[in-house]
Amino acid sequence: MSDSKLRNVAIIAHVDHGKTTLVDQMLKQSGTFRTNESVAERVMDSGDLERERGITILSKNTSVFYNDIKINIVDTPGHADFGGEVERILMMVDGVVLLVDAFEGCMPQTRFVLQKALKLNKKPIVVINKIDRENARPDEVIDEVIDLFIELGADDDQIDFPVVYASGRQGYAFLNKGDEAKDLRPLFETIIKEVPAPSGDANGPLQILISNIDYDDYVGRIGVGRVERGTVSTGEAVVECISENETKNVKIGKIYKFEGLKRVEADSASAGEIISVSGVPELNIGETLCSPEKIEPLPFVKIDEPTVAMNFMVNNSPFAGREGKFVTSRNIRDRLFKEVETNVSMRVEETDSADTFKVSGRGELHLSILIETMRREGYEFQVSKPQVIMKEIDGVLCEPMEILSVEVPESYVGTVIEKIGARKADMTNMSPKDGGMTLLEFRVPSRGIIGYRSEFLTDTNGKGVINQLFDGYEPYKGEIVQRHHGSLVAHETGVSTGYGLFAAQDRGKLFIGPGVEVYEGMVVGSTPKAEDITVNVCKKKHVTNMRASGSDEALKLTPHTNLSLEQSIEFIDDDELLEVTPKSLRIRKRILDKTLRLRSKVK
Repeated sequence: MSDSKLRNVAIIAHVDHGKTTLVDQMLKQSGTFRTNESVAERVMDSGDLERERGITILSKNTSVFYNDIKINIVDTPGHADFGGEVERILMMVDGVVLLVDAFEGCMPQTRFVLQKALKLNKKPIVVINKIDRENARPDEVIDEVIDLFIELGADDDQIDFPVVYASGRQGYAFLNKGDEAKDLRPLFETIIKEVPAPSGDANGPLQILISNIDYDDYVGRIGVGRVERGTVSTGEAVVECISENETKNVKIGKIYKFEGLKRVEADSASAGEIISVSGVPELNIGETLCSPEKIEPLPFVKIDEPTVAMNFMVNNSPFAGREGKFVTSRNIRDRLFKEVETNVSMRVEETDSADTFKVSGRGELHLSILIETMRREGYEFQVSKPQVIMKEIDGVLCEPMEILSVEVPESYVGTVIEKIGARKADMTNMSPKDGGMTLLEFRVPSRGIIGYRSEFLTDTNGKGVINQLFDGYEPYKGEIVQRHHGSLVAHETGVSTGYGLFAAQDRGKLFIGPGVEVYEGMVVGSTPKAEDITVNVCKKKHVTNMRASGSDEALKLTPHTNLSLEQSIEFIDDDELLEVTPKSLRIRKRILDKTLRLRSKVK
């Protein structure tokens, strides 16, 4: 039995191909908002970090009505590091809308999300977005999409996908060239026509697969999932299937359905509907809520494992506890374990030290988003350099590999190939693109990319675009020299002076300006030399009986570089830590004392 008045779709695409903007227009044109209602751009990106960075981090649920048919829409992240979100969300829907940029074409994440959708046998609709973009090449892009479908082993039915041309920003779509472009009606009609209505026995024993967890200060944990079978009612007694052998009797508190951007209370929900349920205090992602008469947990999609790990530890620097609200190991532990409840592709492990926790994720961005979120919440802690997670497969030490896609102007191709080649990369493709750009594709060890992004932007004067995608494990490729520079390390604790910085700036690039509090062992800059240099940035010019301290010509300081969080993570070496507080980011040596540091290197 199927509900013909319902459709469940996910919007999937590479990062920045326009998913969230298109959903905005779908909400507006379906009459979800009042005509006089003020609505922010990218309304689905509700988090501060999402708005600032222009990326979707967490998947969001919404719904629209078109001709009395309810379309549940899930907006998913496009960045590879948040792929865990995409994988589990696909379990809730019956079809996918694959967005492809009319100029950029198929990108690494396009391959990733499509592969997941095809594997789960979801009906695809291809939308060639940004059709109004200058240099748009829709015909070539469609050919690229067909090639990608064939490459991923799609069956005949999947390859026979409908194509819609659209501009998410302008809010129109059409099916054939020459059609009038007015609104998104062709897209709505294609979704209703092509995406199958959800099937499931509404009269059978209850099954709800929980695919997401939300939290409300008033009602506590809220499970988001799809009713796979049966009907659920408010206050109903159900069984929570925690694992194959563990179950618990619980009671449904409230049921919510999605209407636009709001959660609306409902008395019941039947098979095929995407709902939220409250009242189950320890509900987790991947669990099934079943009828007590037939306890039958559903299999959950296997999420790709993390590839990069960092140590999170209590801040023990000389400035510890000054700026943070939550500073103890218990505070940090509770926050990290709370994160993994909703962030399924992240792992947290306790270590031999009570003050240190190993956090594993899908990439540097995945972990840096967590770090930035925690510092904004008032946490103060330290993190180590990211390390890739090695695996032993059939007795052979293996490491994670990435497909690296790089788009650069022709004049920078040589530099990029040289730099990436030194990081054990193999080039797999090189092809010219419009506008004097060249597309380069490499297969490179994950550890070869750590710390490269900032260097890449410098090498290409910010004109290059770089994307990466996890691509399995291969035998260890040997040592990679990742850092060709050393650190400028503060000699003593004090306040930096213009005179001290002036003397230090000839040694390298500074990260601080005058009037900044520093401590012994804190990194205040970088040097082109491979070894570290200790500098006294607190040095003052004293008055003598010969002349006044300010009588010389004015000191000219080179502007210092303020490192972002990602740049700081990329910069740090094995013997360094990044001190993270709500107000500051400080790079420091693990061993602050210069003498002890030198002794440890001799050993």
